[in-house]
Amino acid sequence: MLRSARGSAVACAILLATIAPTAFFASLARARQKDSSPPVVVQPGAPGKPSKALPPSTKGTLPPRSQSDVEFMQGMIMHHQQAVEMTALIASHTGNKDLRSLGARISSSQSDEIKFMQRWLATRGEPISMAMPGMPDMDRSGNPMALMPGMLTPEQMESLRKAKGAEFDHLFLTGMIQHHNGALIMVKDLFDTAGAGQDADLFNFATDADNTQRAEIKIMQSMLDQKPSEEKR
Repeated sequence: MLRSARGSAVACAILLATIAPTAFFASLARARQKDSSPPVVVQPGAPGKPSKALPPSTKGTLPPRSQSDVEFMQGMIMHHQQAVEMTALIASHTGNKDLRSLGARISSSQSDEIKFMQRWLATRGEPISMAMPGMPDMDRSGNPMALMPGMLTPEQMESLRKAKGAEFDHLFLTGMIQHHNGALIMVKDLFDTAGAGQDADLFNFATDADNTQRAEIKIMQSMLDQKPSEEKR
């Protein structure tokens, strides 16, 4: 009798173990069928305002931009391109190891940033360049293309190309400090303009560029303060 009761208990346990998973998954499937409604799209409200539900067909759109945003990106591309041009002279004009290392870092970071800015403009259907098509020395209004803040003049660039060794090091560092300070002015002007700099990608880029260039200015100023005899060659 006792053995029979134990056998029945074991049989019941096996049956429950077999049925339980099946029942669980069946219940889960029924719950999913009942909850077949489309996902809810919620738009956060402005500060102090409630959020609101949007139709399921709502699609994401790019954040609004101002013309100042576009001009900032176009101008910074031109600004960065000159910095890359300056760093390209280092290999043939100086053996200063510290300057070569700095130049490689500037060239790499600013080349990457140029690509980012070009993508940002292209995604929004904006021209990559401020210049009139086919006329790189003229802007789209037909006026002579102005240099961005801090950019070296043609005369400064020519002096840099002609210099060698310690003279080149000095002209490069003073010129790139001038160049970086100009970029800081561009970022400040962007954020001082009403309605500009609200795009998240642009805001993050401009903030990162500001921080990076401030740090590099300190490095270059320290290199300038070194005596020529302390330069690593």
